[in-house]
Order: sequence, then structure tokens, then C-alpha cells
Amino acid sequence: MAGLETTGSNPDVGLLYDINGLTATAPDWVDRVVTIAGEYGLILALVLLTVWTWWRVRRTDCREEAAGAVAAVVWAPLAAGIALLVNIPIRGFVGRPSPAEQHRGIEELVAVRGDFSFVSDHATLAMALAVGLFIAHRRAGLAGIALAVLLGFSRVYLGVHYPTDVIGGLALGTAVALLLSPLASALLTPLTKLIARSAKVGRLVWSPKGTRDEAGSVEEEREQEQGRERQEDGVRQESGAVGVSRRRDRDLAA
Repeated sequence: MAGLETTGSNPDVGLLYDINGLTATAPDWVDRVVTIAGEYGLILALVLLTVWTWWRVRRTDCREEAAGAVAAVVWAPLAAGIALLVNIPIRGFVGRPSPAEQHRGIEELVAVRGDFSFVSDHATLAMALAVGLFIAHRRAGLAGIALAVLLGFSRVYLGVHYPTDVIGGLALGTAVALLLSPLASALLTPLTKLIARSAKVGRLVWSPKGTRDEAGSVEEEREQEQGRERQEDGVRQESGAVGVSRRRDRDLAA
């Protein structure tokens, strides 16, 4: 598809040259750091941030609140996966070659796998994950969005994407995570609430800040229920014994 210009007069291409051109003067160690971060490092940081967010949102005294927040955390990686699937037909439809195939002087610091350039998979995945985290925990989400933007910049620096490839990926990831969030919440929250009530795996969803945990709370409620049942049995037995005694007294009086 020829809808995306590739000429040097295009601001998109000019910005590509400006950012990728930094490799000409940057020390070798900077290129290595950006390469590692752009390929794996920042994605790994987002995964670790997701795990931390899950651990953090469980720590609340309200089980319903924890269940909703954990459902949002679960949605974050699901949103990333769905966004990548949505991107497959987009890349094929646009059919934009990588920058180095269209322009001279582009320094590719990583090997291009022969796939199309628009939209960036890395930017799409990172932003969908970050926005999903933002729904669950604002500060974690803001940190994730910053990491996603850094990842997008690194992809242009590495010479494997145009700036608009990255912008398109950030927009696609955001759209998928936000637009499908209500449906995901409606499907996932009942499941997390059910898990939160479990004495065995409830702590995966809810771990109160105090000394009492969900398992202890469930066990205590169970013991209280058993105590009430024993008390009711005792009252019934005592009532039955009193009734027998009264009938015996009436029989003797007769």
C-alpha cells in the first residue's frame, strides 16, 4: 500500500534520520545498551512491573476492591496479546517495508526479520500492557507508559521502525486496552471474586494488609458457624430434656 510516504521530504523520514543518526556519534556501549533495552530489556521491565502491580493491588482490606484490581492486572497481558493479533492484518494491509529497505544511510543495529514495519509490534505490546496496568494502578501504569515510550524511541534509534510505526503501535495498544476493558472486567471480575473466597488460593487475589489473611478469615468464620451450630444443638437437646421431664412429672401426678 502506498499511503505512507517514504521520501526524504516527509517529516516522518526526517525524524527517523535525526534519531537514528545519533548512532553515528554515540559510544559503542550506548548502542549496546539501547539494543538490549529495545529488544528485551524494556519488555522484561514491563513484565516485572506487572508482577509487582499484581502483588501490590492484592494488599487491601476490601476483598471486592482487590478482586477488581487483580482482574485489571490480568487483563493487561491479555490486552497485549489481543493487540498483537489485531496488528497482524494491519501490517499485511499497509505493507510498509523497513526503513533500511527504503532509505540510504540508515544504521540498523538489530537484524530485521523481513516483516513489515507498520505497526510496531514492540510498541503495541508495551503500550497495551502499560494501559492495562494504568487501569489497575495509576502509578504503575504511568511508569509502564513511560517505559513504552522509551521502547518506541529505542526502536527508531535502532533503525527498524519509522516514528509513525511507533506512534501507530502506541495508539493501537491504547485503543485495545481501553475499549475492551469494560468487557474484560465483566468477564474476569466474577472469576477473581470467586478465587478470592477460596481458602486455598484466595491469596492470589486478596491478601489483607492486617495480620489476618483470607484463609484465616475463612477458617475463623467456619469455626464460628460450627460454634453456633453446637450451641443450637445444645439448646434443642436441653429443650427436649425439659419436655421429657415435664411429661414424666405429669404421668406421676396422674
